[in-house]
Amino acid sequence: MNSFNLHHRPLDAALIDLDGTLVDTLGDFEAALNLMLADLSLPAVQRAAVEQMVGKGSEHLIESVLGHVGALPGLFERAFERYQHHYRTVNGRHSAVYPGAREGLALLRGQGLPLACLTNKPSAFARPLLEASGLAGFFAHVFGGDAFERKKPDPLPLLRACEALGTAPARTLMVGDSSNDARAARAAGCPVVLVTYGYNHGAPVRGVDADGFVDSLAELAR
Repeated sequence: MNSFNLHHRPLDAALIDLDGTLVDTLGDFEAALNLMLADLSLPAVQRAAVEQMVGKGSEHLIESVLGHVGALPGLFERAFERYQHHYRTVNGRHSAVYPGAREGLALLRGQGLPLACLTNKPSAFARPLLEASGLAGFFAHVFGGDAFERKKPDPLPLLRACEALGTAPARTLMVGDSSNDARAARAAGCPVVLVTYGYNHGAPVRGVDADGFVDSLAELAR
């Protein structure tokens, strides 16, 4: 299936991913990671490599980057501290809201659906980014990667978010950009639609098991 129409499926709420779905944040990741690497006297990482590593939380990203640049063991704690420090300063400075994202959120809200932002990005970064991007007002809840005991692709964050919204998973749409979102949705029993422009760990997103794909969130109600 290539498209997804809200009118063809009964829904009570929607969960929306952040990085790669609502906001293109690769520039923020690249800047913070390279400042971190410079602090550790390690070589820089290129944007194309970063794109394949994002999406599974800060810990996974930093471990992957350290491995990519050939860092010696034992640097994770220092790297994590420097990354957190630098990301706070660059958060939102090198990012942009994707075309159609605001329109898509407005369409979902116009259908009477409460929305929750569900991301693996730490809450301390997710909330300010939504505020800076002018998207915070669309969401009843914002759940970062540290909100629950486990992150996507584990289904737990989706199940807990559904509880917070008071909706059944089968009637709660997950909107994301990667296999992480789809795997979590399938395990939680949520329908899932993926955008085609985000970050899917370097793999074609249309090869992921999902209920539909859209080139813009504004297409959701077509």
